[in-house]
Amino acid sequence: MQPTPKIACIIVAAGRGSRMSTQDDSSPKQYRDLVGKSVLQRTLEAILASPQISQVLPIIHAEDGEAYNCAVRTVTDSRLSAPISGGATRQASVACGLKALESDAPDFVLIHDAARPFLSQAVIEGTITALQEGAQAALPAVQVCDTLKRADANQQVLETVDRSQLWAAQTPQGFPYRLIWEAHQAAREQSLDSFTDDTALIEWQGKSVRLTAGDPQNIKLTTLNDMKNAQDQIAMKQLAELGDIRVGTGYDVHAFEEGDAVILGGISIAHTHKLKGHSDADVGLHALTDAIFGALADGDIGSHFPPSDMKWKGAASDQFLKYAVERVHKRGGMIAHLDLTVICESPKIGPHREEMRKQIAEICDLPVGRVAVKATTSEKLGFTGRNEGIAAQGCATIRLPFEN
Repeated sequence: MQPTPKIACIIVAAGRGSRMSTQDDSSPKQYRDLVGKSVLQRTLEAILASPQISQVLPIIHAEDGEAYNCAVRTVTDSRLSAPISGGATRQASVACGLKALESDAPDFVLIHDAARPFLSQAVIEGTITALQEGAQAALPAVQVCDTLKRADANQQVLETVDRSQLWAAQTPQGFPYRLIWEAHQAAREQSLDSFTDDTALIEWQGKSVRLTAGDPQNIKLTTLNDMKNAQDQIAMKQLAELGDIRVGTGYDVHAFEEGDAVILGGISIAHTHKLKGHSDADVGLHALTDAIFGALADGDIGSHFPPSDMKWKGAASDQFLKYAVERVHKRGGMIAHLDLTVICESPKIGPHREEMRKQIAEICDLPVGRVAVKATTSEKLGFTGRNEGIAAQGCATIRLPFEN
């Protein structure tokens, strides 16, 4: 039985990404946010998801240490090595990485662009398989499907280019470690530094490059439009994965008692009375909490925070709502929308509506645009009409993954 090959992966992350720079943001693209994670973190997670990879070595710009640490702070895989500084060109940066691996040389090395976060396991496996079968270089690629035109400097078409043998190169490109390291050293000795990818060095040496199956999704983020498309792609994927859409409702009532303010929707409102209850009696947050529990089919506020438990005596109700939101997150879900209706004659809710929306949004870590607060009276009818207390109705829309 042959020993398992040692496979390292170099992540080329030393570029400046100038084509994505704007007046407001000139930061390198690999450190930009891509739906809650940096581009680099998503790329590293894709590589580290492969159990065949034994070491991942990032190559970064000498000035990017702090940005790198911030971008990957939640990546804890022990296979991720400390980054090293790259060179003036991509070719020089890769050479720095190959030299750093020399003392404990792997059998194979993959070289991947940091700005390709949509790397699939199938592409990684295809590259590695080609190397294990004896390829001198493995290049994931997709066949060019669009008609290609050659044009002059004035954008006048000169000819149609035959695309039948054209392929668009991707990464990770794979090599036997010694072969690619020797190719880089030979290029340096001849002062050749204009190779745009690593398989070009293998071609230059007259050796063969095997094409493997690439993936149209494995794009390199280069322009602002690429970044927008990537954000849309991830957002749509997340929504598709959270296809179990549920709606829950909640209702709560609290009577008035002597006091000088009510706690409602997470804020204090000056009033002639306060609300009576075991906790702070925030009828609005209680209704929303029960609405979330209802959408989860997870009991009610009384089952999670029983009034018989003195632990909750006078407790702030925001912790109840935060707990309900956490229950959604633990199920892998998200809050899509919260809607609160307050029913009372007084105090007047209108002047406080926006503050309540902002407070509820902060408690639930939501954009304020996903929180609605409305108010109505009961036209002098019933206990609310007699100004004996306040009622509230809550509605919560949540999204969960489909359960097996």
